[in-house]
Amino acid sequence: MFDKIALALLVIGGLNWGLVGIFSFDLVAWLFGGTGAILSRVVYVLVALSAIWCITLLFRRDSLTESRT
Repeated sequence: MFDKIALALLVIGGLNWGLVGIFSFDLVAWLFGGTGAILSRVVYVLVALSAIWCITLLFRRDSLTESRT
């Protein structure tokens, strides 16, 4: 469950960075009142924590894949 939540937050973060890179538009800041607004900062921190969590996905062995081999 944590993996899916983390991946969803990373998708949100990735799309937001894409908007920033292409259009110079920060959707999170726009929705929550600027980059310094507490809600924006909470979203940014959650995305960062999700990225840290997803690093573990690179090093985990999938039990389904292992049982098939």
